[in-house]
Amino acid sequence: MALDGAFLSVLCRELQAVVGSRIDRIHQPSREEVMMTLRFKGGSEKLLISVGADSPRIHFTRVALENPKTPPMFCMLLRKHLGSGKLVAVRQFEMDRILYLDFETVNELGDMVVVTLAVEIMGRHSNLIIVGQDGKIIDALKRVDPEMSGVRPVLPGMKYVLPPVQNKINLLSSDNQSVMLAVEAFPKNDCLSKTLVGVLQGVSPILAREMVHYACRGNDIPKNDLNDEQKSRLCFYLDTVRKAITTSPEITMVLTPAGVPKDYSFVKIHQYGAAMLTKPYDTASALLDQFYAQRDQMFRMKQRSNDLLKLLMNASERIERKLALQAQELEQCGEREQLKIYGDLLNANLYRLEKGQHSVTLQNYYDENGGEITIPLDPSLTPSKNAQKYYTEYRKAATAEKMLTELIAQAKEELVYIESVFDAVTRTTGESELLEIRDELAESGYLKNYKNRNKQLKPKPPIQYRSDDGFTILCGRNNKQNDRLTLKEARNYDIWLHTHNIPGSHVIIVTNGEKVPDSTVEQAAQIAACNSKARESTQVPVDYTQVRNVKKPNGAKPGMVIFDHYQTAYITPDHSLVERLLIK
Repeated sequence: MALDGAFLSVLCRELQAVVGSRIDRIHQPSREEVMMTLRFKGGSEKLLISVGADSPRIHFTRVALENPKTPPMFCMLLRKHLGSGKLVAVRQFEMDRILYLDFETVNELGDMVVVTLAVEIMGRHSNLIIVGQDGKIIDALKRVDPEMSGVRPVLPGMKYVLPPVQNKINLLSSDNQSVMLAVEAFPKNDCLSKTLVGVLQGVSPILAREMVHYACRGNDIPKNDLNDEQKSRLCFYLDTVRKAITTSPEITMVLTPAGVPKDYSFVKIHQYGAAMLTKPYDTASALLDQFYAQRDQMFRMKQRSNDLLKLLMNASERIERKLALQAQELEQCGEREQLKIYGDLLNANLYRLEKGQHSVTLQNYYDENGGEITIPLDPSLTPSKNAQKYYTEYRKAATAEKMLTELIAQAKEELVYIESVFDAVTRTTGESELLEIRDELAESGYLKNYKNRNKQLKPKPPIQYRSDDGFTILCGRNNKQNDRLTLKEARNYDIWLHTHNIPGSHVIIVTNGEKVPDSTVEQAAQIAACNSKARESTQVPVDYTQVRNVKKPNGAKPGMVIFDHYQTAYITPDHSLVERLLIK
């Protein structure tokens, strides 16, 4: 779902409520995101502006984002030109996806000027542009040179011009008759919903489909098949949409039956019937905050952890190649008994052999049927030396099998460890967690010449939950924290949980010597499943036992333990339950 111009109009009205506020802080959490704290009498709001191709938007947010230690250059530029600036206007260009934030600020000469932030929400062409009072571009989050776009370059010093305007009707400034004439004049006899998207400015597919759902009673018909009753119903719904934009929006999120956000709008959505769920929100900002929170966190951390993920993937592929070669060699070692048979038969028939033979056919005493066997010989060796050669090869194969078995076991252990680190990286929520994982990989020898230059960033404590029965449940964030939590901080009679043979976090139920009810164990198993590689699976096996039954073998990798006297529960992860139990 892309943020359309109509929904942006609703957002514009929300943002206008803080006109008169001043900028308190400016941060840039990631390459395509800017966070501004606006302070006003009686409180403050955090304004998030994102121009990422998959989730461009602007809204107030309650999400706490971790900022980089060194602010990016664009962030420094914003602070220079907008620091302590006063928001004096929030404007939208017609019903297009362009919002202008006008800030009154003092320039380097001490003069009062108005600097504008142009927030252009246009998919992969989204941008955040700083425009001076003279109408020239100061800079842009995404610079566009003439080679990238011959239609509209965006570079410092150039005059700010609007993106190419589409020939569409502004729903707020046009009457129903004009809309119906435009629908009739539309060149293609497409289905009505596509026609409305092509005719109306700022109308997304979901809104167009809802218009048609009401007008045509659930049928999306070709636009030329509209009858008078359907036209009348469409005009009535157009008035409803105008009212929703200007005075009384009904902010609605569409979710799948599993609770996954699917779409959103500022009107009630009926087109999906019972196939989807809907959830109302008080504000457009609250909806967008919830809709994009998880997706943005994953994308943000993916950007920061891209080098680690690449390192781990390369290590995993290297280990898998090594395992394949070792397995092939081990299979060849399985034929060593044949070498011993060759040596035994040659020794038993030395009197029949002569030096210089290339092979010999002998009766095989090891064959129940008494068959014959042909044995290759080295003509340069005596019969006795040929027998000793096969015994030597037999001993080498036996030794190789023992070594290969140990090497394969070690490689499989290493692969499990790499997978556990990879899973931990994909679930990180902040820079401090990534730094702890980098330290772990450096200590394990996977990161060469690595030095932690951000030692002042202390590792976060384990994630804390509280069960409905009142028990504290702790969850490790990475392998090093798993070790500390299980082997040092937990007590013997606390309960330890972990997904069975699946990378994931160690989970501890703090018992304080009390008996733990089954409901708490089940909720802790949900936490273990949701904080594992199997978080999107069903019927996830989760082992649980007392901490005293968990041991760490000598020389084992971080996070690797063995345990006994355990039970297994099968859990289908419920992320909404785990979110509810989280202590924030």
